[in-house]
Amino acid sequence: MKARGAVLSRRNSHSAILSDWGSLQAGERVEIIKHAHVIAAGVVEEVSQSGNVLWLVPAGPSEKQLFLKSDGVQVRRS
Repeated sequence: MKARGAVLSRRNSHSAILSDWGSLQAGERVEIIKHAHVIAAGVVEEVSQSGNVLWLVPAGPSEKQLFLKSDGVQVRRS
């Protein structure tokens, strides 16, 4: 059995805000956050080579969305 602290720290690191969007892979589930609120959630379709642009296929029935790091949004794995 694993220590509770090890399990909690792994869970927190998995849901931490990502500073390097380039580390994301297509198919990963993420949440987009702005001003401490989740504004979108879905599956990563593609990330630009620079890691500054993210295309997201939303969980709901809508078009894919484009997010720019320069717009002040943050990403975390969900």
